[in-house]
Amino acid sequence: MIESLNFTNNCISGVYLVLPPTPAIGGWEGVGEIHSVGSAVVALSPGDLVIHAAYLSGTWQTYVVEDQSLWYKIDKNTPIEYAATVSVNPLSALRMLEDFVALKPGDTIVQNGATSIVGQCVIQLARIRGIHSINIIRDKPDSDKIKEKLIKLGATKVFTESELEVKGVKNLLGDIPKPSLGLNCIGGNAANMVVKFLKQGGTMVTYGGMSKKPITISTPYFIFKDISLKGFLLQEKNLDEAQYRCSIDHLLALVRAGILQYEMEMVPFKDFHIALEKAMGKQGSQRKQILKF
Repeated sequence: MIESLNFTNNCISGVYLVLPPTPAIGGWEGVGEIHSVGSAVVALSPGDLVIHAAYLSGTWQTYVVEDQSLWYKIDKNTPIEYAATVSVNPLSALRMLEDFVALKPGDTIVQNGATSIVGQCVIQLARIRGIHSINIIRDKPDSDKIKEKLIKLGATKVFTESELEVKGVKNLLGDIPKPSLGLNCIGGNAANMVVKFLKQGGTMVTYGGMSKKPITISTPYFIFKDISLKGFLLQEKNLDEAQYRCSIDHLLALVRAGILQYEMEMVPFKDFHIALEKAMGKQGSQRKQILKF
């Protein structure tokens, strides 16, 4: 089993609102290989690569015995680390781009947390659709290198938070239309920066709160710009099996074509404590930590 750590560490820490009853087996993502099948199983064979059906926890296991309906077979040509991580961050990026605002080529979106896996996927999925992306990153000594990396992924504009400490954003956008959709995973002042960019009637979707600070939006944004604030939780989307598989197939096809990529780090299971520390941000790593059982 190849398993992602970054999403699960919040569950382990007890700070994620969707928690399995304890005692529980950790893990929301992962890819496994079929070892053996029962006599009635026809859709799966030993050696097949599979991921769990949508939103089921407990993937931190060496061996799992479950009904065939709970497994989704994937193309063996898929890089295994992407198969292990496609079902949360990339899927969240895809659904947020498609489910809140009817975006069309030439439109613009704005997001904070642009260096996250979701942020990297949003940039690339927007680029594929001909959608401009305005990306906000935190101020760091290597901000220029980060900007270059995101531009290579397809970002239209990248700004540090300090660069946005201005009253207007029109001059920063140039000929790019104001965004109709904003994505916020940080909260606090970083959320205000997203709202500042939105056009009349725009929508900001919050899917995380990394700063652990509340979102406080000025009254004029509601009265004079008719801004909408919405939340997103992948587990609550209730995608049916067909929607889930169609989305996963689309994302992994992009991966195999070399169009969608994001930074990951493979870690042997024996070093799980190191991976967990990195996933929790204790070693400054921005890469997604992948445990190899």
